[in-house]
Amino acid sequence: MKKVLIVILVAFVIIQFFPIDKTNPPVNPGMDFLKIKKTPSETAQIITASCYDCHSNESRYPWYSSIAPSSWFLKKHIDDGRKHLNFSTFAMYEPKRQAHKLEECIEMIEKDEMPLESYILGHSEAKLTPEKKQELIKYFKKVKEETERAMVF
Repeated sequence: MKKVLIVILVAFVIIQFFPIDKTNPPVNPGMDFLKIKKTPSETAQIITASCYDCHSNESRYPWYSSIAPSSWFLKKHIDDGRKHLNFSTFAMYEPKRQAHKLEECIEMIEKDEMPLESYILGHSEAKLTPEKKQELIKYFKKVKEETERAMVF
């Protein structure tokens, strides 16, 4: 038993030598969802607190992002989040894709799938109250409709 614990401890120490890259890609305000859609500040604060750590190039890495293997899980989660939706590069999406992404945002919030429960555990400010949920859903629907109307012309 003692040897097993020593092996686990040595393995834990060794994996600390393989840190994640915490460098965020550059942010261009002219491409950012909140800027291009002129999001009201109160709504922008909710989106920033609940979505931007995983779905933008403005991720804030908590203390446990320096400890493997949790850092690896966190990095994969952020990479996957950005792949599915990146608010920092929202202007690069074609209008049809923007509307689709907004529809997905609405759906995920309505189904309580976002923000993830695992994220809320360490970020209580990200928890969406029923009022915040309704505000985001209403806002995303409005922006989606505006985007779709612009596609007609």
